[in-house]
Amino acid sequence: MARINVALDADLVIDVMLLTGVRDAHDAVELVVRDYLARAHRTDAVTGTAADERARTEGQRRRPEGG
Repeated sequence: MARINVALDADLVIDVMLLTGVRDAHDAVELVVRDYLARAHRTDAVTGTAADERARTEGQRRRPEGG
């Protein structure tokens, strides 16, 4: 997997380390990012994505109004 370097504010990283209970800054930030992505995927699975919503509303607009 490719790796990148990101410069972050030290106070932010310390807060992340304290919240996660991880002593290594890199591991703490990686843990938070992975958790964020996992939550987003779970939310999309439950509610659908923006593309799903657009497709649903387009389908409703195209349905003829019945009486």
